[in-house]
Amino acid sequence: NTVVFRKNSLVSFNGIQYISYYDNESFVVVGKRKIGSKKWELKRTIFKGKTSDAHNTISMMIDGDGYLHLSWDHHGNPLRYCKSIAPGSLNFTEKIPMTGSLETNVTYPEFHRLPNGNLLFLFRDGQSGQGNLVINQYDIVTKSWKQLHRNVIDGERKRNAYWQACMDTKGTIHISWVWRESADVSSNHDICYAQSANGGVTWQKSTGENYSLPINAATAEYVAAIPQKSELINQTSMYADANGSPIIASYWREKGDSIPQYHVVFQFDGKWQTQNLSFRKTPFSLSGTGSKRIPISRPQIVSWKRGKRTCAAVIFRDEERGSKVSVVINKNLRKNVWTIKDLTESSVGFW
Repeated sequence: NTVVFRKNSLVSFNGIQYISYYDNESFVVVGKRKIGSKKWELKRTIFKGKTSDAHNTISMMIDGDGYLHLSWDHHGNPLRYCKSIAPGSLNFTEKIPMTGSLETNVTYPEFHRLPNGNLLFLFRDGQSGQGNLVINQYDIVTKSWKQLHRNVIDGERKRNAYWQACMDTKGTIHISWVWRESADVSSNHDICYAQSANGGVTWQKSTGENYSLPINAATAEYVAAIPQKSELINQTSMYADANGSPIIASYWREKGDSIPQYHVVFQFDGKWQTQNLSFRKTPFSLSGTGSKRIPISRPQIVSWKRGKRTCAAVIFRDEERGSKVSVVINKNLRKNVWTIKDLTESSVGFW
């Protein structure tokens, strides 16, 4: 229920907030409340997920007409998708297809709502080391899905992109990703970037240069050069502030250092920059395949403007700090000065 790459665990619409999670018997539970109220209406669905696998998250979004869309339990599985039977309802259809195309090998589902109320659904078709990014679009007028792109980012059957996406207040979609050469996590390398200002139809570099789709390793915009075997993690987070400026959070190990550190990657004056937060003291390795017991969490990033200054906060968990929920804040990204605070007094385990 708590991996950073979940999109989304909470969504709000017209003063109502919705939640979804797996219960202790692995059933999908959905709920809603009036924003500000402590009283939740909860409903256990008929759907279950493989909760022993941290990939198999629940993704949720509400469209511009108030229908709740749900996708759950994927790690190379056929698509599992349903929608509410009425606006605001916690009762759902049975499992249904979207487009019927590329729905046999789905991982990392995520929804985004466009300013016009339509939805995008992103997912990986394929597996670790060789997979492609697919984008579907839902139209609230026709209440139907169509496939925008079968392959936005192409691994060329040699690698795959592990992406994170966000949407800014203007509706521009931002995607950043690392390349993975094999199932071995240590083969993650580099961070790349693309954006779309027209609902995912066409894609550009940060310079405005148009991409020819699909994007591949030769044509991608590289925003941070990070070699393999750098303990670079995949599936982290990014954010875009009110000006549409993207900021990416991850962790990796600098050359010659044994300790993975949190980093942020962002753009100032048209140039990509990286800051090493460099407060960690404990080494660890990501080498090998499968889900791992990692002493730190993937970072969650948010940013905001304070006058002309760009501020940022990275939220994380680290065994060094007693596995509390912690935040590290920079009040002016033009200076690499970060202040750490703990948000909880006790451990949150492996959140």
